[in-house]
Amino acid sequence: MEPGDVARVEIGECESIHYVDTGMYGVAGYGSVYVIDGPTPAVVDTGLGADYDAVRGALDAVGIGLDDLEVIALTHVHLDHAGGAGRLVRDYPNATVFVHEIGAPHLADPGRLVEGTKRAVGDQWRHYAEPLAIPEERITELTDGDRIDLGDRALVAHHAPGHAPHQVVFHSAADDAVFTADAAGIYVPERDAVEPTSPPPNFDPEQALADVETIRALEPSVLCYAHFGPARTGDRLEEYERVLGEWVDAVTETREAVGGPDGDDEAVIEQFVDAVDTEDVWNEEKAAAETRMNVRGVLRALDRSS
Repeated sequence: MEPGDVARVEIGECESIHYVDTGMYGVAGYGSVYVIDGPTPAVVDTGLGADYDAVRGALDAVGIGLDDLEVIALTHVHLDHAGGAGRLVRDYPNATVFVHEIGAPHLADPGRLVEGTKRAVGDQWRHYAEPLAIPEERITELTDGDRIDLGDRALVAHHAPGHAPHQVVFHSAADDAVFTADAAGIYVPERDAVEPTSPPPNFDPEQALADVETIRALEPSVLCYAHFGPARTGDRLEEYERVLGEWVDAVTETREAVGGPDGDDEAVIEQFVDAVDTEDVWNEEKAAAETRMNVRGVLRALDRSS
């Protein structure tokens, strides 16, 4: 797929689900938004905001008009997932945003969220658009186990706070699928492999592994990755447990080798940037930025646990 392309999810038991390559960060095959075309039309996540035209294009391609969209289901409020929500609310007057209760205040007043995102992503901020505040009456707060009724199916929210305290995954039993947010890692279709995701400031390694178990207990046949696209479950959850554990161990060991928590964390980060091996799929700039962010997230987690 290329940025702007829309495809139907045609694996497993999925029905009437499409996804669009949003071209996030100027990279093909990194960010996806899902469109569910049913009695109650829905989108799962909304992209950066800067890629809003791709999301609008997907809704148009599926045949969901401005008055038709009713549900904007956010897996969490990190702006690569929620940055376009305010624009959808502005343009689709019948749409309600569903989000975990911890994240809801950041949608109504995104100032702190923007500040935190800028610290986390650095000069990658140029790929974002300033999020639009969402009126509180257009937001419905979710807690663990809450259901979003779409008529022919329901999305059930399962709290998965290892990546961020406001993260949920959505299970659609009718589709035998889970919309994984960042709880199952980043899927790289070109390699048929998963990469770790561990951003600051709230990444929790132990809870992140527990979140994988939360997904496993649902026994989905399909994982709808936000990064990037649908895949059969197979042994991907076991793979991610291994990849994430090895990643945290590697950062821990590298920090110890360069002087422990009082050492030079920038030296730790640059060691991993020098060894990055995803330039061929995400381009050199994005691969390096992703690595820097993920190393910082593990370092923050180590600081909290020390």
